[in-house]
Amino acid sequence: MTTRAITVAALQLPLRGSETENIEAVSELIEAAANDGAQIILPPELFSGPYFCKTQEEAHFALARPTLEHPSVQAMAKLAKKLKVAIPTSFFEREGSHFYNTMAMINAEGEILGTYRKSHIPDGPGYQEKYYFRPGNSGFKVWDVFGTRVGVGICWDQWYPECARAMALMGAEMLFYPTAIGAEPQDDTLDTRHMWRRAMVGHAVSNCMPVIAANRVGSEDDHGGPAQNFYGTSFIANEWGDIVCDLDDSETGTLVASFDLDQARLHRASMGFFRDRRPQLYGRLVEDL
Repeated sequence: MTTRAITVAALQLPLRGSETENIEAVSELIEAAANDGAQIILPPELFSGPYFCKTQEEAHFALARPTLEHPSVQAMAKLAKKLKVAIPTSFFEREGSHFYNTMAMINAEGEILGTYRKSHIPDGPGYQEKYYFRPGNSGFKVWDVFGTRVGVGICWDQWYPECARAMALMGAEMLFYPTAIGAEPQDDTLDTRHMWRRAMVGHAVSNCMPVIAANRVGSEDDHGGPAQNFYGTSFIANEWGDIVCDLDDSETGTLVASFDLDQARLHRASMGFFRDRRPQLYGRLVEDL
């Protein structure tokens, strides 16, 4: 039996302070993960600065840049080429008069293979993203890197099984989710970290493929308003939904795991979840009601 091995990493860190400081902190962890053999390395969502969507402030639109001009994209492209790794890079995109929560897929040559714009946009206390971002118009995408095909959803996308299944049907063999999630300001008793993880572990189980999730961590009091706590708990799960490595709600660091993609493919075939699909019965899923 053939073997296609892949090593992946997720990063977790606090992201307070300046754009330059945050990009440098992410870069240091990427170098550490690359030194541990990681080939695809996932930073958290919107890592160039503190999470600004907790309030509605028009000044924050100045943080957006066109793809090729964004400091995160520029820095990660340079680093990817240097380290020969792929980096799904989350950033605040401006295109003309439109603004998106976007991921640029950067390959090991430092090339931008394209972008994916976040499809599902949340709107609630502490996460007022609809003020800043249009719903993505790119559709779900998959990317060919290191001899495999990967799908990337962005934070709120991770709650939707349709997103994960669509990427799997497009040939993804691994699913990556950069996120920024933590406390719910409207309810001090609500802790979503376990729901958050279970939802993505469900994607791993139902699609028989590894899932990699990277979250920011720590308290942020930047951009005014009350401090907001992000609960970390980044993890990597295998094709069975087993957590192979994770971090807690206070740790900074890298998670690195290796997978046999051919073994995962056999598992996916043997479970029959794709064989037994009945798409002719799923019309209700696309009715706008």
